[in-house]
Amino acid sequence: MSSAKILIVDDELIMRESLGGWLQRDGHDVQTASSGEEALDKLKESRFNIMLVDIKMEGISGLDVLQQVKESDPDVAVVMITAYGSIPTAIEAMKNGAYDYMLKPFDPNELGVLIEKIIKHQEQEREMLFLREEHKERTRFESMIGQSKPMQDIFDLICDVAPMESTVLITGETGTGKGLAAKAIHTNSPRCNGPFVTVNCGAIPEHLMETELFGHQKGAFTDAKETKKGRLELAHGGTIFLDEVGEIGMRMQIDLLRVLEDRVLYRVGGTQPLEVDFRGIAATNRNLEKAIKDGSFREDLFYRLNVVSITMPSLNQRKEDIPLLAEHFLQRFIQETNKSIDKINRETMDELMLYDWPGNVRELENAIERAVVVGKEREIMPEDLPILCHEPLQGPRNNSLKEVEKAHIRQVLTDNDWNIARSAKTLGIDRSTLYSKIKRYEIKKS
Repeated sequence: MSSAKILIVDDELIMRESLGGWLQRDGHDVQTASSGEEALDKLKESRFNIMLVDIKMEGISGLDVLQQVKESDPDVAVVMITAYGSIPTAIEAMKNGAYDYMLKPFDPNELGVLIEKIIKHQEQEREMLFLREEHKERTRFESMIGQSKPMQDIFDLICDVAPMESTVLITGETGTGKGLAAKAIHTNSPRCNGPFVTVNCGAIPEHLMETELFGHQKGAFTDAKETKKGRLELAHGGTIFLDEVGEIGMRMQIDLLRVLEDRVLYRVGGTQPLEVDFRGIAATNRNLEKAIKDGSFREDLFYRLNVVSITMPSLNQRKEDIPLLAEHFLQRFIQETNKSIDKINRETMDELMLYDWPGNVRELENAIERAVVVGKEREIMPEDLPILCHEPLQGPRNNSLKEVEKAHIRQVLTDNDWNIARSAKTLGIDRSTLYSKIKRYEIKKS
């Protein structure tokens, strides 16, 4: 167990000596104070991780000490010492920032457990603070890219959840980066040195899912020539990522739920229980609440997976990230193809900003790759964009991209009563660009 610097504040000598002796035997750096006044003087000279403070003392009371400590150093964990009759006061102290309270007389083992819990909590808090500062205002987090508020919120949420052991359910449309988020959680977790095992539940036939997840013993069936470990067993000490978990059949959902609850599995054809230690992360583009109502997904499995929920935003919800993403993909594919391309043409970028991207980041990535491959100029031009197979914008499917853009701009202007600033914000472009497009397309206010 890690050691901590602890201050014991109690006006009873025997209490200070007994508490101090127990904590020093556990390897902690312990100081004592016989009054609230002495405690506050010591706080001016030294910084403590934990304080044990008696509620009732002459002069400055334990509650007064708590208030001043929280004002000067809110990171100090304050545990209130109280007799049974003062429990309501101790509860009030917790509302005012105390970490916990302990009743006299003390059990040394319970005290040790509480101190260990506080130390672990403080370590996690420091790690999360470091991660937040490390990635604050960054446009890249692991393999994810984004400067928009939705993506900054995702980065912060990953920093919060990564150090924990909680199971995470990542939802979102296809192509939004659910797998990247799962890998980022693993990479920033205490299990980062363990395996990250991915199971694409939508790509494995149902009759093979059992042996893929749980493995099999030699001779379990005709083709079982040797014993094989399943994905859950391979993830021991690391993370199992169940991608498209909504595609798992009902029978297999029961077996998966049991393993998630007990962390014990049996290989196909095996009789020996195997203990497994992994963190579970699942992802789906399905509406699992609707699947529960339809009877195709178990409610108990959903709640087991959905301890912490992360919803990845669609690209249409984070359009300000499109130039950043497009430039990232451009540089990557330039390196891969060794082509001489300098940049994305301004008009081309406007086209990218106006398109609704039903395939999200993955569709944008494919579009840039194709543009790099077919492009003949030093710049990516609008004609290098792929044929838009989806038409989320106004106009017939066989319209050109410019015609679609013109119709879309006209519709946005109409919806916003021709308020240029509001329309430009909706389109994800600046006002000067919008004015130039209105002039170029000769769009008239009807």
